[in-house]
Amino acid sequence: MKVPIEVEDDFTPEKNEGQVDRGADEALEPEVEDAEAEEVVEPDDAELDDEAMVEAAKRAGEAAAEADFKADAERAREEAGNLLAQLAEAESAVEAAKKEAADATDRLLRLQADWDNYRRRTAAERLVEKERAAEKLVLNLLPVLDDMERASAHAAETNADNENLMQFVAGVDAIHDKMVAVLAREGVEVIDPAGQAFDPLRHQAVGRVEDTEAFDETVAQVYQKGYSLGGKVIRSAMVTVTYGGPKRPVEDPESHE
Repeated sequence: MKVPIEVEDDFTPEKNEGQVDRGADEALEPEVEDAEAEEVVEPDDAELDDEAMVEAAKRAGEAAAEADFKADAERAREEAGNLLAQLAEAESAVEAAKKEAADATDRLLRLQADWDNYRRRTAAERLVEKERAAEKLVLNLLPVLDDMERASAHAAETNADNENLMQFVAGVDAIHDKMVAVLAREGVEVIDPAGQAFDPLRHQAVGRVEDTEAFDETVAQVYQKGYSLGGKVIRSAMVTVTYGGPKRPVEDPESHE
């Protein structure tokens, strides 16, 4: 940029020689400074375009990154929701499975208890049936034993001098004893209470005999023996009981032990 120089009217070369030189110098200096300022201040269009492109690229990259981040966040939220739904379904399935397992356990325990009760009941029923069958068999055999005992007693009373007959009676008695032994191994006991105290639970009184020397209510004679099976009386002994004698003393349980 050029600065105009004003020239005075009374200018003379001689007079103002030094001034002209100084003014020229001063006029030249600002011109140089303005040129330098113009070079520094005014930007290059190419550089401005590059910077704008860089800034635009940055903004575009940031926008794309933000969009990608939002998309990833949305997908993550969807996946989290799906996982939570699957977890809820799995928990429901687990609870249902636990309930089914508890119900199955209860049914198993009930079945086990029912089976134990059935087994004990059937075992008890079989034992009772066995006892009843044995009792029935013994009851059917008792008349045979009674007949053998009565025949032997009658033969001994009426034909004691007949040696051959007494040998036959001895054989019958041996058979009788074997049968009683077999029954004893099966739990059968003979009730022969002659001379013992009368027990209404085991004896059946069919007559009374006066005897002042024996204790009152003592078994005097056994008409028919009784039998018990496994501690249970299956036939009471038929006996006669004394009366008129002294009372039987009460036994002390401790002394008896």
